[in-house]
Amino acid sequence: MSGRILRVAQMGHPLLKERSKEVENPSDSKVIELIKDMEATVNYLNCSGLAAPQVLVPLRIVIFRVLTTTDNPSYVLTPEYDPDGVPWTVMINPVITPLSNEMMTGWESCLSLPGLMGRVPRYHSIEYHFLNKEGTQEKRVAHGFHARVVQHECDHLDGILYPTKIKDMNDFGFKEEIVRSNY
Repeated sequence: MSGRILRVAQMGHPLLKERSKEVENPSDSKVIELIKDMEATVNYLNCSGLAAPQVLVPLRIVIFRVLTTTDNPSYVLTPEYDPDGVPWTVMINPVITPLSNEMMTGWESCLSLPGLMGRVPRYHSIEYHFLNKEGTQEKRVAHGFHARVVQHECDHLDGILYPTKIKDMNDFGFKEEIVRSNY
């Protein structure tokens, strides 16, 4: 896979606080190049997802995946919903619709807040639609961890970082300390 490894913006950067712009032309060469660079970056960082604002580009583009196994304590996988995981997915201009008011609280971490994690409530079940990297409309339903990842990454497109959603700040801190205390 070609592409450059991009710098990830840290919490406090102004772009992480803004709503990103819609992608008008998914086949634009700059959009295609950005997606290649984002793919290279997520492969290099071995993470679950990345949003364009995190790499200093204010466009509504997200890349994510759902693993089948992990040793990351902030990932509580839900194989009952995605037994084969979800392969890398590129979403352009995604839109999320909750399927019910049922919420689940789980640990999250983020490349833009290195070393930190917190417990965040999210919708348990969502429907989301988006343009894929070929510019074709897709629609999916997600539950559990899959739904959490999509919501977390799409929040970046609206200038939202997960700490703003934490209900109890006792559930936020350095991953190393939380893991040592809770696992």
